[in-house]
Amino acid sequence: MSRLRLAILDLYNGIPNQGMRCIRELVGRFADRVDYEVFDVRVDGVTPGMDFDIFISSGGPGDPREVDGAWYKAWTDWLDNVMAFNAENDRKKYVFFICHSFQMAVHHFQLAEVTARKSISFGTFPIHMTKEGKEDPIFRGLDNPFVAADFRHFQAIQPDDEKLEEVGAVFLAKEKIRPHVDLERALMAVRWSKEVVGVQFHPEADADGMLVHFSRPEIKAEIIADHGREKWMQLMEDLSNPEAIRRTHDAIIPGFLERATSALLEEKEVSTM
Repeated sequence: MSRLRLAILDLYNGIPNQGMRCIRELVGRFADRVDYEVFDVRVDGVTPGMDFDIFISSGGPGDPREVDGAWYKAWTDWLDNVMAFNAENDRKKYVFFICHSFQMAVHHFQLAEVTARKSISFGTFPIHMTKEGKEDPIFRGLDNPFVAADFRHFQAIQPDDEKLEEVGAVFLAKEKIRPHVDLERALMAVRWSKEVVGVQFHPEADADGMLVHFSRPEIKAEIIADHGREKWMQLMEDLSNPEAIRRTHDAIIPGFLERATSALLEEKEVSTM
């Protein structure tokens, strides 16, 4: 079988994290089809070229609206190059954005307002599909709503319908319903095209690994200092029910990779006949 090349764009700025561990584990499930390489974008200022077939751009810390260095231009140049390539070629590149990367992409294309949240979203929460999301393959096999890990200081709200139509994008999900809070619900997923999609939560998160991580004394102390003991206790309770996010972990990114690799390998086979 021909092999594909996958690039993981690490935006964690050299900070040890669970996100990259989970992404590597999920990509590793496709080791029979894919060779992957990690690009530490914010540390090295280097992004992958168009010789890769599939890209996953990670979450990360900081304000997604800040143009805070050469790495940011490198990332947005990479994104523009992917979109231009897909517009000009029959064989497309596949892209998946996670959380911080999603917010950066939404901000870059001005699809919605990216703002600071009134309070941090920290834990596992229900995600509600839109009408379009119910039909989208990215959520195939999930209930509506489904549960996902969500750790955000920022949010994408107030979608610009004209911009969405201009780029051919649709939003696929919204955050949890909060009838007691008079605040707009954030957009939680956008599809730019058949090949390019992103979410504002963390579908890569696995309950078992997160439970071990957040139970470590130094991590527990850090969370309590930053968010309070109640937030930490609620997180531990959420993660003690692994089924709550296991289906999301097993459905979204693996489904994206299955569809992307199958389509690309089929194209390769046809082109060599």
